[in-house]
Amino acid sequence: MSDETPGREPIGEDARIDALDARLKAAREREDHRNRPQVQGADANYRMGNRVLAELLGGLIGGALIGWVIDRFADTSPWGLLVMLTLGIIVAFRNIIRISNRRSD
Repeated sequence: MSDETPGREPIGEDARIDALDARLKAAREREDHRNRPQVQGADANYRMGNRVLAELLGGLIGGALIGWVIDRFADTSPWGLLVMLTLGIIVAFRNIIRISNRRSD
C-alpha cells in the first residue's frame, strides 16, 4: 500500500461532472414541465361548451314549454307556442353572445 494519492480526483469534485449534473437536472425539470397534462385549458373549454349547450337547450325548451302552457290556457294555438319559442331562441342566442364576449377578456 502506498501513500500516493490516486491519479483521479473524486467524482463529486470534478467541475465538468457538476456542470453535467446541473444540465441534466434542468433538462429533467423542463421535460417534466412539458409532459405535465394541460388540463386547465381543456377543462375550461369543455365547461364553456357545456354552458353554451345548456343555454341553447334551455331557451328552446323553456320557450316551447311556456308557449304550450299559454296556448292551453288561452286557446291561442299555435301562436303562443310560436311566439314564445322565438323569444326563447332570441334569449338563448343573446346569452351565448354574452358568454363568448366575456371569454375574450
